[in-house]
Amino acid sequence: MVVSQFKKPGNSSRYIAIEGPIGVGKTALARRLADSLSADLVLEEFDDNPFLERFYRDGRSAALPAQMFFLFARARQIEQLRQSDLFSSVRISDYLFTRDRLFAELNLDREELKLYEQIVANLAIEAPVPDLVIYLQTSVDIIMQRLARRDLPYDRYVDRAYLERLTDAYARFFHDYDEGPLLIVNASQIDPVNNDADFEQLFQQIERTTGGRHFFNPVSAALA
Repeated sequence: MVVSQFKKPGNSSRYIAIEGPIGVGKTALARRLADSLSADLVLEEFDDNPFLERFYRDGRSAALPAQMFFLFARARQIEQLRQSDLFSSVRISDYLFTRDRLFAELNLDREELKLYEQIVANLAIEAPVPDLVIYLQTSVDIIMQRLARRDLPYDRYVDRAYLERLTDAYARFFHDYDEGPLLIVNASQIDPVNNDADFEQLFQQIERTTGGRHFFNPVSAALA
């Protein structure tokens, strides 16, 4: 078991969100971090979204229902967090709620986006701000390779052009992100899920990141 500052009484770093494009490794890293920290895990409900495969296969026709499913699922999870004691234990999430609009702007047309904004306003969601956001960056080529390896049903329909637009949108989003501490990780040549040395490097950086914007370029990537 890793002895971590995140478990010390009085430490404010108790809610970590992991972000990045589809296939970058958010969920797998969230699971390993949660296991190391004996933390509660909050996962995006991808497998439950009945519109997701159709969205990646057909694009526009399923964009709005896919977006709405995720919006309501995230809102429900946030309400559950708010009803519990958010700070009673460490929590690790594989998504950041405020980046929901990133996907709305990318995938919805003008009228759909207006409807989305009206629904968000009516829901009046008060999402907790993470004590740390970990943004995993890598190239589109590597994401395509990882999607092919994991081979989930909807992965087969994700095309390169969409991934290029998505990674650009993520870069713009986190260029302007200032809600709290941000750790930007070059995840191109490391495997912190399956490689213990890579995970230990990243974990130590997470331990050191208590404020501001930080960049993590691992030794293994630098020597490759």
